[in-house]
Amino acid sequence: MDKKDNTDIAFKTTGCTWLSSVSDQVGVPLDQVNFIACQVFGLAVAFWFRLCLNPQRNTPEVRHAVATIIGASFITFCFGWYAIHVFILVLACYGIMIKSNVNSVHRYTMIASVGYLTVCQVSRVFIFDYGILSTDFSGPLMIITQKITTLAFQVHDGMCRKQEELKDDQRRLAVHSKPSLLEYLSYNINFLSILVGPCSIYKDYIEFIKGQHVQHRLKRVKDSSSQQNGWDKVPEPSPVRAVINKLLVCACCLLWFFIITKAFPITYNVDPQFISEASFITRLAYALISVQAARPKFYFAWTLADAIHNAAGYGVSGVNERGEVSWDLISNVRIWEIEVRRNFREYFLSSPLLKICYDVVTWAATQLTVCYTVMPFLLLAVEPTMQYYRSMYFHVHVISILTLILLPSKPSSFKSEIQALHSNNNVKED
Repeated sequence: MDKKDNTDIAFKTTGCTWLSSVSDQVGVPLDQVNFIACQVFGLAVAFWFRLCLNPQRNTPEVRHAVATIIGASFITFCFGWYAIHVFILVLACYGIMIKSNVNSVHRYTMIASVGYLTVCQVSRVFIFDYGILSTDFSGPLMIITQKITTLAFQVHDGMCRKQEELKDDQRRLAVHSKPSLLEYLSYNINFLSILVGPCSIYKDYIEFIKGQHVQHRLKRVKDSSSQQNGWDKVPEPSPVRAVINKLLVCACCLLWFFIITKAFPITYNVDPQFISEASFITRLAYALISVQAARPKFYFAWTLADAIHNAAGYGVSGVNERGEVSWDLISNVRIWEIEVRRNFREYFLSSPLLKICYDVVTWAATQLTVCYTVMPFLLLAVEPTMQYYRSMYFHVHVISILTLILLPSKPSSFKSEIQALHSNNNVKED
């Protein structure tokens, strides 16, 4: 491999280049190959973590340390020296957590974490523009910012506010003592979620490390339903079926990627020749197709991360209507609900034709709007984004502004119906 190829590989990723030959063979960018390699290895480690490093034979400190070390290795492998931004943010915010008064810890933490994330994002885009990468350090940084900020507010709720001032969810999630450095590092940098999340709850994670997660979750089912008995006494359920189901979804997404996504590259939307020669309708149609083709790549990443958590024994939410253990506590994507929306469908059920028209129109409008708004997150650079929006005449921006100006406000009777609907949907049976 010549010098030019080495330079090209370095341009494709800020992390390790060991798998560059694999990248060349499969035709997938090196940053994505590194990500998939770490996640696949993480899946194997997760099973080992549950079976061999289980809490019955190992202390929480050992499990915290192992999860942290592997997570730090993953992020360094994927992003190289850029991973230092993650470590700086976590350590700085832990310093704020320890030194700040509990009355203000949530404010200082939020300002520091969001501020640092903003600086990194601006510098990445405008100063250190290294090209259009599918993965970069700002992704993990955003997830950690969510975790850090959420934990700071939970510490504030648990150590500063009175119990009667809190809502039920706040009272349940409140943290009544500041975490140790090892717990803080493990929660933020563990190998289960360091690359793509999701943002889990601190108390749930600590229960998982201590081996109390499953039993506590199933005990809540027993306490809340007279039909379920003894769930807090059964052996820990196996996540194998849940993991296999999610891996099958990942396999379908991966197959879609190699067949469809690669056939409709997102960057073709900003190809100068395509913009100059294709009509507006053609460009709109291609944008819709290319964005639809690109989505399974993200579904793959999120579903695989969910499977990794489950393989480690983390993710039990309770019991479903069939009496089976549900492994969807940290599932942050419902593919069917995302692709098929039914927001106000109940208002258009007076006739089958009206219902069909509503479904078609709202689906098309939603897909076209989502296609337009997510383009910056797919192009990941300012100039290509502005080039795309100019080629599309900023039509969604214009339509949105005109809608706000010209559309009359909703009648009070319609607002009352909506409020009543949401109220009924939020009613929970005891």
